[in-house]
Amino acid sequence: MSINRKLRIAIDMDEVMADTIAKFIDLYEARHQTTISLGDMHGKEFHEILPPHLSSSLRQYINEKGFFRDLPVMSGSQEVVKALTEKYDVYIASAAMEFKNSLEDKLEWLNEHFPFISWTNIIFCGHKIVDVDIMIDDRIKNFVTFKGRKLLFTSPHNMLITDFERVDNWNDVATKLLH
Repeated sequence: MSINRKLRIAIDMDEVMADTIAKFIDLYEARHQTTISLGDMHGKEFHEILPPHLSSSLRQYINEKGFFRDLPVMSGSQEVVKALTEKYDVYIASAAMEFKNSLEDKLEWLNEHFPFISWTNIIFCGHKIVDVDIMIDDRIKNFVTFKGRKLLFTSPHNMLITDFERVDNWNDVATKLLH
């Protein structure tokens, strides 16, 4: 590492900066009058707790134009990410290629909620093969080939995973990386 280079951080979007689960919960309530509780998700993926007659709808909804545009912002993420940019080179790394309409939605969402992140620091990809020192993500599949410090951001689906350094919220991120 160059003496002049700041440490680099890659931050995932969905379930780290953007609350996709809250959007799904609201969507299923509005469209299907189906109440889904976060407590039901402990260690499970969202599709695993859907009633069988709705199981195929998740992929349809996530591929709708606009799905990623109005996601709620994770509490504390804006302030902590802004503070991280003062100390680190911060990159947003999102596996946006999986969902055909997500690229434009995600870019507009980032521009609205994180305007201090330059377009040069946004990486929309498939596999997260990135040259950074720290990665914050909710999916351990993104840590498989990553050699740096791995921070697993708590989400209902990863509650049973114990093999990684965990951050439960953005206050935990601030405590570990800003103090």
